[in-house]
Amino acid sequence: MSESIARKAVQFWGLGGRPLELVARRENTVYRVTDGPDSYALRLHRMGYRTRAELTSELEWMGVLARGGLSVPAPLKTTSHALSVEVEGVLVDLLCWASGAPLGKAGQLQGIENRLEFCRMLGAQMAVLHRLSDEWKRPGSFTRPSWDRAGLLGEHPLWGRFWDHPHLSAEDRALLITVRERADAALARVETQLDYGLIHADLLSENMLWDGTRLTFIDFDDGGFGFRDFELATFLMRYLDAPDYPELQAALLDGYRVRRRVDPDNLRLFILLRALTYPGWIIDRLGEPGAGVRSERALDTALKLARDYMDKEER
Repeated sequence: MSESIARKAVQFWGLGGRPLELVARRENTVYRVTDGPDSYALRLHRMGYRTRAELTSELEWMGVLARGGLSVPAPLKTTSHALSVEVEGVLVDLLCWASGAPLGKAGQLQGIENRLEFCRMLGAQMAVLHRLSDEWKRPGSFTRPSWDRAGLLGEHPLWGRFWDHPHLSAEDRALLITVRERADAALARVETQLDYGLIHADLLSENMLWDGTRLTFIDFDDGGFGFRDFELATFLMRYLDAPDYPELQAALLDGYRVRRRVDPDNLRLFILLRALTYPGWIIDRLGEPGAGVRSERALDTALKLARDYMDKEER
């Protein structure tokens, strides 16, 4: 079915009949479209996840970042100058093809010889993303989700009520309810002092491409307004158990603070907040292949960090 939609969609960009290759089937289904020497990424978006207005805002933002010199896939307009189309209820867009190989999953940095130098570069590139986003005068129609205190810890967080995960024991559920209250109070005390603006919100190794010299950010699906410390924490959380974690964190912050301010004292809170999002995210996906393993990993990480946070708070 998705290939049929893809073949109909490419016609809006004047690419009807061009070869299609399925390259990803995750939150979005992605096809590589080949047109002679050129390639493009055709994205079929998960139904119901984003509105047309939210997708348009995402693509406008990506275009600004690309024109500002950040390595992100630039969006391409249809022959009628639209950024996206809807085919059989599915939102579809077309991006320039991004070269490079994924850095791997679950905290891997495949193909990276110098991990510390890479993290410095990554920190600097995150800072550029935030600077360009702040400098952009957004159109009045711009709309994206907010990773604010309510979006992370409110009654209906963006990625779901993590404390209601069906696999939690009564004891563990009580722990997450308590840590949610404590974290909410902690964030309320400092939120007005924090750097807040547009963030990618999902800068994991899976969402970066590396070609040996250039780092490209992909998959802005979850991008929106949020705390910049949350951006840093999203990357760092996956490396907490790495032997060189202290050095990786220091290198990331060194690269970032060359261009932006950062307070490392907030990272423990934001790493916890990032970890808490994943049990909520997986709830609606528990029936999907591989979800059992991902769910167990998400719960283990969230509960471990919740216990650590509570232990330190009670000292």
